[in-house]
Amino acid sequence: MLVFDVIKVIAPATVSFIVGILITPLVTHYLYKHKAWKKKAKTIATDGRETPIFNELHKNKEVGVPRMGGIVIWAAVLISTFLFWIWQFIFPGDFTDKLDFVSRTQTWLPIFTLIVGACIGFIDDYLEISGSLDYFAGGLSLKKRLLIVGLVGVVGALWFYTKLDVASIMVPFFGEWYLGVWFIPVFIMVIMATYSGGVIDGIDGLSGGVFASIFSAYGIIAFFQNQINLAAFSFVIVGGLLAFLWFNIPPARFYMTETGSMALTMTLAVIAFLTNQVVVLPVIAFLLVVSSGSSSLQLLSKKFRNGKKIFRVAPLHHHFEAIGWPAYKVTMRYWVLSFIFAIIGVIIALLG
Repeated sequence: MLVFDVIKVIAPATVSFIVGILITPLVTHYLYKHKAWKKKAKTIATDGRETPIFNELHKNKEVGVPRMGGIVIWAAVLISTFLFWIWQFIFPGDFTDKLDFVSRTQTWLPIFTLIVGACIGFIDDYLEISGSLDYFAGGLSLKKRLLIVGLVGVVGALWFYTKLDVASIMVPFFGEWYLGVWFIPVFIMVIMATYSGGVIDGIDGLSGGVFASIFSAYGIIAFFQNQINLAAFSFVIVGGLLAFLWFNIPPARFYMTETGSMALTMTLAVIAFLTNQVVVLPVIAFLLVVSSGSSSLQLLSKKFRNGKKIFRVAPLHHHFEAIGWPAYKVTMRYWVLSFIFAIIGVIIALLG
């Protein structure tokens, strides 16, 4: 039984990686054909001001490297998930039936969240690269995106609370912490906070490697909890991320941007709740916390310290670029740290 569970987790991940590799030339052709990149190398910070340091560091990439690379990730995940679901009808039998990892209690909600996040992020990316629209005047602003993520959080919270009867969270080494109806606002806050960590995207290969470590950690946790379907889905995402990373290692063929980061961060929050290990999320996803936190600190510093900055540019990984670290060195060190924090988080979750 253990051997089959391992196969059920590894096989979909492998297929997802292969599918991602196969569809990338098609996605790349489409993105380059339609010039799916910014028309001007100008980035606006969360406080509404331009970021000249970032623009100087990335001026040659912002207008020549396509956005929407996250399509490779979620397309590989959805295609692979569909294949393992449909095989049981094309080739009926115990083996194909058991390989299907789509289930109401474990994977319906993360699949739904992935699709919603991917679609909203795609619209956001399209508005940004479209030459016919002023992105910051008529596109999806940060407030609009957070509102949408919050609404998705409401749906997810109600699903957990009413359909799955979840009203508590596990605190490692202390046990269950009953929240009752307060579970709903906690869920919403966590999914919005996790989404804010998506700002880690921005350097070739950075976000792909970090997210791969994070989802691998939760896949391992789900596996040891005997939530094999959820483990399989988590590693399907890892397979898609590795395919994306294959083409995103410097020099990047495309950037993940919102259609990828929104789908991944929102899905990550849902998986954290499904494994009942949301408390260790800040540990496993520590680099997302650092990225989001550094941006928030920079914003607060500018607002309350008469425009003074803590970092040369935020998020933190761009600060390291600004002080002279080569981009590849930032990426490699973030990968190492993401692996370490993922291991620490898994150990806490399994022992706690």
